[in-house]
Amino acid sequence: MNQKKILIFMPSIEGGGVEKNLFLIANYLSKNNTDIILLTANPEYKSKFDKKIKIISPPYSYNLKNSPRLKKYFFCLLILFKILFKNKNIITFSFQANLYAILISKFFNRKIIIRSNSSPSGWSNNFLKKTIYKIILKMADKIIVNSVDFKKEMEKKFNIKCTSIYNPLNKDYTINKAKEKTVLSFYKPKNCLKIITIGRFVDQKDHMTIIKAINLIKEKINPKLIIIGRGIEKKNYKNFIKINNLYKNIKIINFQNNPFKFIAKADLFVLSSKFEGLPNVLLEAMALKKLVVSTNCPTGPKEILANGKNGVLFKISDYKALSKIFIEIYTNKKKFNKHIINANKDLKRFDFKLNCKKYLNTINSLIN
Repeated sequence: MNQKKILIFMPSIEGGGVEKNLFLIANYLSKNNTDIILLTANPEYKSKFDKKIKIISPPYSYNLKNSPRLKKYFFCLLILFKILFKNKNIITFSFQANLYAILISKFFNRKIIIRSNSSPSGWSNNFLKKTIYKIILKMADKIIVNSVDFKKEMEKKFNIKCTSIYNPLNKDYTINKAKEKTVLSFYKPKNCLKIITIGRFVDQKDHMTIIKAINLIKEKINPKLIIIGRGIEKKNYKNFIKINNLYKNIKIINFQNNPFKFIAKADLFVLSSKFEGLPNVLLEAMALKKLVVSTNCPTGPKEILANGKNGVLFKISDYKALSKIFIEIYTNKKKFNKHIINANKDLKRFDFKLNCKKYLNTINSLIN
């Protein structure tokens, strides 16, 4: 019998946290004698992958580069159907469009591993949707989630068994990329509080909570917020900044391939999400010895920050509480040094080799 191949299903690669995990996990598997195929509509990321990984994309995929996710899913699912029809010795490892990938894999009686990236609190709030997920998720051979709280949520909500594996953090890579030179005149005033946040400009990330907090304290201290990302909410952010005359306090920067050099210049990193899975960006900020302030959203931040031992937690959308946190940090930065020290020491559990090995073991358990 031919050796089993692992087909990683990731139709839309967009350069965010999920993608960082994809690059690390796929390359680790490839370098540890796993035969990997990557199915994606974004072959322009080829340089990010080990040369041994075979990349398959829809014809004329350059036309799909900036297309909506659903369009990329459609064309990649057609190819997945064709591959599984022709080849019995493939296990699908799905990073996206999990329900569709499960149905196609089970139609051909093939094994499938799925990786869920964000808490079901954000995507299963109505009865019909919850019922559909409950039925189809049970068909998967393995379900991987990225935090213990996430695992508990999934098992309780859908009555399924999950495996929890933390997102792999390459601490050395993060630190080295942060050394790249960049000039940020925006942060130059010595008496300012240098704040940064990074993430897609969508409702889930709720950057508006941080912007509102800055607006409350702009006359009391000198806050300087940099927001890095892209998305549909950008116009709303700009309008609020204009109406409230926040140009001196808030700067929006487009998506960056190397955000670490910007984090390195800040005093603290803020996450304002309404829900997550296990946000990589908190781990990266901790690796760069920055104070982390985050919503206590489902799931991930509380687990990463050890219930407040490794950083500061606040309620979702509570911009008034966040504004008070900013003032407290500005008034007494030294008070929060213990959080930074604790956080940096606690990063061992997220080590990329440790967690990538768990992925390898999970895959091998289905092959053997």
